[in-house]
Amino acid sequence: MKFKSIILKSVLALGLVLLSFSACDQKKQEKTTPEAKLEAYSDLAVATSTASTSCDCETNWFPHSQTPAPEEGKGSPFDTENTTNCMFQQWSFQKFLWLTKPEANGKPLFLNTLKQVTNQMETVKIPSGTSVALSSINQAGLDAVLQTVPEYSADGKTSDTVYYSIHINATLETAITKYVDSIKKGTLSRNNNATFPIGSLETKVSWVPVTSLPSEDIAKNNYYTTMAAVTQGDGTVVKEQVALLGMHVVGVVINHPEFIWATFEHNSLAPVFDVPSNTASSDVNTLIFKKGSVTGVDGIRWKSGKAVKAEQTFGLFKYGVAAKGPNNYVKTSQPEPDNYNKIDSLNMCVSANLKKESDVWQNYQYDGAIWLNMDGLTTTQQADTIVSLYRHIKDATPGSMARGSLASANLTMETFTQTYQTTTDEITDASKLINCFSCHRGAPDTGSDTIRSPLYLSHVFSGNVSLIVDEQTPTEIEANKLKAFMKVMSKSK
Repeated sequence: MKFKSIILKSVLALGLVLLSFSACDQKKQEKTTPEAKLEAYSDLAVATSTASTSCDCETNWFPHSQTPAPEEGKGSPFDTENTTNCMFQQWSFQKFLWLTKPEANGKPLFLNTLKQVTNQMETVKIPSGTSVALSSINQAGLDAVLQTVPEYSADGKTSDTVYYSIHINATLETAITKYVDSIKKGTLSRNNNATFPIGSLETKVSWVPVTSLPSEDIAKNNYYTTMAAVTQGDGTVVKEQVALLGMHVVGVVINHPEFIWATFEHNSLAPVFDVPSNTASSDVNTLIFKKGSVTGVDGIRWKSGKAVKAEQTFGLFKYGVAAKGPNNYVKTSQPEPDNYNKIDSLNMCVSANLKKESDVWQNYQYDGAIWLNMDGLTTTQQADTIVSLYRHIKDATPGSMARGSLASANLTMETFTQTYQTTTDEITDASKLINCFSCHRGAPDTGSDTIRSPLYLSHVFSGNVSLIVDEQTPTEIEANKLKAFMKVMSKSK
């Protein structure tokens, strides 16, 4: 990564901020409520996140087959007290390119190197002749299931289900195993300030059988495809070709135990909602949006166990950046259009380079990332932020600590949880924006407010605790998660 130097005025300003933070922290050290800590920490966070640099892809990312892994530990761009927005955007895209770079056997790195697991970190067995085993069809939080538009398929009548897979690296798996074992033995309290090591990585991927796609999409290499062992509704398993739709890339870098939460998706899945007209529309059929228009947000609402408008799902905000219209961005803790423009320029830069290689990944776009501004905080304060402010880390209002795409969601994974609101005024209210931190917080995904730890940011960790320590069945665990999610959702309305 390359970054421009911060001008002298910025350095002087930072010094003044650090001094004032030290003073205000001393005055507030006896205040232990989450609100008081949020105020103290955000005094620093707001002032040190305004520096802007250009943000482009780097030449050493290409050719794609040689993309190096981004630097994440000591000596990396994150080993600083003054981060820039561009650092996180570049890490996100470089990490995605590294994970998807083709290896000798033709598969992308993540399918060769990472381990596929269940929501509770049980190992998923990959049958011979396949790259991935698919059985999970429920979206995050809700028991929602996403179906494709029949008219978009080759035969004009096939509707397929979207499937999901989870993949983790050895660093995260080892850490989860160690921490869960310690909790079971009683050597680590469920309430703790432990964090995952730098380099911990998790990806979640969405897939669909290629029968849902037009024949020309496959012929033109518009989607990355591979063979999968797919579990059908009746329990039988068939081997069939599937196409990759989207990917979450979630990783820990130095000074950011909250993980960086980045998301990517195919660039032609569905239209983006137009807030001024209160509609989403398309002149042609797409994979998950039937030709025509839908008024309001019914296309992305899940109610009483089904989608309100099953065949007209869409993206709420492009790049996860809340806006009321063109150049009319919602005022949040993240300056806009600076964040939006950086994502846009990175997409154009990477796409242009991948087109030169006729690389299939040119058809996928970066849709933003979210993280916390930890500038100037010690490692202890970083963990304490996640634990003490667990309900607040999702906050997008001015003065909050969340940064990046504050309405971040993946169109194929959080289709029906992009908002819990029903009117245009409500969906553009900064206090009601939904993002990864709405559910991934320093408390178990079972809904407990008495247990706190940065480790619970990972739902795989939370699920493994329920499986190993509490000895619950996967069915029980998922049922409890759904109840907890509905409770969280009701509080966010």
